[in-house]
Amino acid sequence: MAGDCTWRKSSYSGGNAGDECVEVAFAQAVRVRDSKNTAGPELGFSADAWQAFVQGHVRASL
Repeated sequence: MAGDCTWRKSSYSGGNAGDECVEVAFAQAVRVRDSKNTAGPELGFSADAWQAFVQGHVRASL
């Protein structure tokens, strides 16, 4: 996905070098990538799809 954006590391990512981590960026689409492979592929989601994912995760955590 082309274009510059600001990436943020997941708050669920641990501090150890071997932890599985993702980063998210909010642009025209919500973009997700592996923080250990920032040049690798990205996933893109609409804002509505991302909101549904986040809300589903919150309900599952309760």
